[in-house]
Amino acid sequence: MSTTATTATGAPAQDVARPAERPVPARTPFPRVLRVELRKMFNTRSGFWLMMGIAILAALATIATVVFVPGEDLTYSAFASAVGLPMGVVLPIVAILAVSSEWSQRTALTTFTLVPSRGRVLVAKLLLTVAIGAVSMVLAAAIGALGNVGGSAIAGVDPTWDVGVEAWGRVLLAQVIGMLFGFMLGVVLRSSPAAIVGYFVCTLVLPGASAALGAVQSWWAEHGAWFDQSWATTRLFDEAAPSAQAWAQIGVSNALWILLPLAFGTRALLRAEVK
Repeated sequence: MSTTATTATGAPAQDVARPAERPVPARTPFPRVLRVELRKMFNTRSGFWLMMGIAILAALATIATVVFVPGEDLTYSAFASAVGLPMGVVLPIVAILAVSSEWSQRTALTTFTLVPSRGRVLVAKLLLTVAIGAVSMVLAAAIGALGNVGGSAIAGVDPTWDVGVEAWGRVLLAQVIGMLFGFMLGVVLRSSPAAIVGYFVCTLVLPGASAALGAVQSWWAEHGAWFDQSWATTRLFDEAAPSAQAWAQIGVSNALWILLPLAFGTRALLRAEVK
């Protein structure tokens, strides 16, 4: 289609063709966003070696349990704990890097250009963080079962299955909480070195300081679990099921340490300038 234009003197000019309207690209499907974010978690050097490190540590932990633990103490919980410990330490770092690497490696511009809705990308990362935490505990349970059967056969004793479904559910919840804590640090700090240092300070230094404070301060010894996220969450690993008060402390402390900072961090991330 063309239109007739006129010159300044009113004389008709040549027809000028209108540019064709550019089609609006379709919105990226959310399953595709999930697949891309999952690949980004593990196809980098850091993600690959973190997963390799977990596999190597799990194998070494299983072998060490068979070699050093007496035959009468070889139980399913011994193998599962040995395998789950490196996962619980390393996997939150994967959650940190899932968010912080976008900003540390300056790939956020590409990501948010292809998917302008930052909230959709963040939700995809959050869902994958929870899923990886759950799958890791399923793998720990399976490896622990294999180790228990093989180790008991080597030691010449009957396998002991001393971890029930309810206890495994609490361990799974603890692992997911750990992953969410790492995710929160990645969102709030948006710097891989700072978030990793913050993670080890919060998981290794602060619990010791809290325990020392509880030893000399009676009020903190009685009420500290309401504010100390690590103190409250470790109760999920107790043999007995947590009491109603313990569950309340787990909820309150994790709301203070995870949900509240995550809300402020998300608001800042959605408004941050991408460079």
